[in-house]
Amino acid sequence: MPAGESVYKLLLIDDDPDFVAATKTVLESRHDYKVLTASDGVFGLAIAKAERPDLVILDVLMPREDGWHLLQQLQLMPETANIPVVICSVLRQPQLALALGAKKVLEKPVSQGALLQAVNELLIRKDSQG
Repeated sequence: MPAGESVYKLLLIDDDPDFVAATKTVLESRHDYKVLTASDGVFGLAIAKAERPDLVILDVLMPREDGWHLLQQLQLMPETANIPVVICSVLRQPQLALALGAKKVLEKPVSQGALLQAVNELLIRKDSQG
């Protein structure tokens, strides 16, 4: 973790309120994570640009703007291009997700352990790359 910081900022973009609530609870109760949330891609992109989270957890099937389009936008914008993205979706298209820039792909329903492992691994990798 960077010197002087005690909390990683994560952005969870998903339109399923039950998944958002459960995931936020797990991440914030077990680790030093602050979880920001958005229920669609338009709002998620605005938060990503304004807050510059350390990591994004992104659903694919959402209203207004799907996760594929948002993933591409995040990769193209200089201010968000280096933010690791974990795709967490019922869709089974890991090759597409990775080709579009995702660092990890988790299939819903996802276990708490798998989610925590993916988040921890990507944050450690991000820290080691500076």
